[in-house]
Amino acid sequence: MKNITLNAAGEQAYSLPVNATLSFDPFIEYLKKRAEGESTVKAAFFKKVLEQFESYQQNGTALTLENISQYEPLLEYIYACNTSPVADEQQLAWGLSFPFQPHIFYGTELLFTLLTQKDEKYEVTQTPDDYRRERLQLVYSFILKRLYNFQSPVKAGLYHAGTSTTTGLLEYYSVNINTDFISVTAKGELPELDCNRLYMHLSEGASYEIMENMLPLDMFEFRGMAMLTVTDITPYKAVDNIRKVRLNRKPGTDSTAQNTVIQSLKTLVRNSKIEFDLFPFVHINDEPVYGFEKTGTGILFSVWGEKTLSPEDFRDQAKSYAANPSFFFSQDIFLEEVKEEYKFLDDFRKLGVRSLALMPIFLERTPVGVLGMHTWGDDTFDEKTLALLEPAIGAIGQLLQVYRDEFNLEIENIVMEKFTSLQPAVQWKFNEAAWHYLQQRKKQLPAKVQNVHFNDVYPLYGAIDIRNSTIERNKAVRADLDNHLHILCEMLVKVQHEHPSSLLEEALFNCNKWQQVLEQEEWDATDESNLNHFLTEGTLPYLKHLAQQEPTTRNDIEGYLKLLQGNGEAVQQNRNALEASMQMINNAINNYFETEKDKLQQAYPCYFEKFRTDGIEYDIYIGQSISPNRVFDHFHLKNLRLWQLSSMAAITRLTRSLLPDMPQQLRTTQLIFAHNHTIDISFRADERRFDVEGTYNIRYQMIKKRIDKVHIRNTDERLTQVDKIALIYFNRKDIDDYLPYLQYMQETGVLQNDLEELELEDLQGLSGLKALRVGVA
Repeated sequence: MKNITLNAAGEQAYSLPVNATLSFDPFIEYLKKRAEGESTVKAAFFKKVLEQFESYQQNGTALTLENISQYEPLLEYIYACNTSPVADEQQLAWGLSFPFQPHIFYGTELLFTLLTQKDEKYEVTQTPDDYRRERLQLVYSFILKRLYNFQSPVKAGLYHAGTSTTTGLLEYYSVNINTDFISVTAKGELPELDCNRLYMHLSEGASYEIMENMLPLDMFEFRGMAMLTVTDITPYKAVDNIRKVRLNRKPGTDSTAQNTVIQSLKTLVRNSKIEFDLFPFVHINDEPVYGFEKTGTGILFSVWGEKTLSPEDFRDQAKSYAANPSFFFSQDIFLEEVKEEYKFLDDFRKLGVRSLALMPIFLERTPVGVLGMHTWGDDTFDEKTLALLEPAIGAIGQLLQVYRDEFNLEIENIVMEKFTSLQPAVQWKFNEAAWHYLQQRKKQLPAKVQNVHFNDVYPLYGAIDIRNSTIERNKAVRADLDNHLHILCEMLVKVQHEHPSSLLEEALFNCNKWQQVLEQEEWDATDESNLNHFLTEGTLPYLKHLAQQEPTTRNDIEGYLKLLQGNGEAVQQNRNALEASMQMINNAINNYFETEKDKLQQAYPCYFEKFRTDGIEYDIYIGQSISPNRVFDHFHLKNLRLWQLSSMAAITRLTRSLLPDMPQQLRTTQLIFAHNHTIDISFRADERRFDVEGTYNIRYQMIKKRIDKVHIRNTDERLTQVDKIALIYFNRKDIDDYLPYLQYMQETGVLQNDLEELELEDLQGLSGLKALRVGVA
């Protein structure tokens, strides 16, 4: 222990106007409380210490930095009470200082060594202003806690960083200042503080300098002494910096973040001559492929990248390594024996590598990449240096996983950007196309998107339509507009009475005229547009002007304008009710399909795509080309056709069950088109969806678009009816798979025994259409 006085800040900090004196009293009070409440052997020790303090006569002499050395035995007791009995003094940086001033008068050898050599060994970047702000934070946090019971939102713990003049790397030391043995008293009455507002300011990053006007330091007196402990936290901060890169990283190349990772690893091993590389394992369709994320010198990418290995060779080597990931270390690779298993070292030797370590990195028992560690020229490292990396292995594993996730996200973004919102059944095809596209782009070659297509797939089409949705929408619009005109007319009559005007008279006349137009049978989109123009541009500007100029009209006009605000419930009641009912139906159907979609994939992968109209339509494609690795059988197609019928019956009952809760009751019709021949489909990048290919296949698409409102031959009756399923086909063979299922569903009570066989009217370019129609129980 040393009993000398040292100014820890030197010339690097401004002094604070703190009125403080040295005193043992706070420590003695603390020790008395501990002795009274202690039931272990420590109680006897604490009592002995108290006897020593009581027997040491101070003769009324105040403690000062000049005479504190006379009390070294007591200082040693303070040290013994506050440190572990088994702590090695040579490894503990502990000391006592003047209250809130950087004057250390007693401490361990290590503490004084660190403080006296800091200017020689480190380049400290903190300015005197930085030190002053830190000390203000410390002293005001103490005052607020002791006198106002206010817990500062800013942590009082400090750490200092300095660049080692030997290695050029950062080293970090935490400075823990314990103020338990300091008391504070106010010289006068304490001013009131708005603690909520203060907490908000400090939480938002406001400096404690704002406190100097609110609570000047000369208002307070401090007695006691502070304890400080300095700890080397370089390994912890190095690992923490790597974690911050992981948490704050943005997808894409970020050289600053990459440099932070490498410098943190060098700091961890305390050697700037050791180089590091990260090599993440990335996959396409579970097959290893090249990545493009280079962190470090890039030496691993030089040895294992596309310039050295073909895609096939890389895949084979990567799969072999992943199956048996092994650790490699050599202090000097030029001294290793010439063996087949060490043949890969030739590439590292050519690049001038001396010491080399290759460490497989795991995350949740899965290999996520390799951490490479090497030196150039004559520099080397040994196993002891390798052991220093242990604290960072977990953070490196998480960072490599981030690189892997970013690679997958980039592939997915290309798929989504260049193709469509995809399903697992077909995404494998897009993954391959996206990877080829990414390869070309990374090589700065002309990037061309490959055509994605599937041949010989069976199509299944279904449509659930809201019955008479167009008619219901027109009725709702006319009803709302009539109500709107009625409200407007009433308001105009009141305003005209308060403020007669020719313009108001004209507006009232137009309002009455439009009410007469609404009563007529004929009504088209042009009429609706003109009326909406009258209700907005034709009246609102004048009404707003009139309300500002004529106070007597203001209440009536503002009351009318308030009805139009928000969603205009007062003038859109019928439209809102219709929209709410349509939304209920579509949400219920959509949720049903989302649930069923995953179940369909279990039997055999298929492509399922929904389209939102007034109701919902869907296309399903299934066939061998959708899933080349699984054998396709006709039974898979029959399973989907049974699902078509059963799902239409389920949806009919589902929408029927919604009727009591609908603001406006709406019903649905159900339609299936049976097509018994395969077609070819390809992805259309312009529309971001699949479409048919070939003249014959295009005819299938044309049929789908024309059959939704088809009539029964020689009648005005629509084929699709409420509570019924309609199935359209051309040839009897097209429905061979459906007929047994219809009978089965009738016998089980799902469908009614009212199956109809119908001939349909000829449509443009189409003739010979037939249909089955059956009611849902």
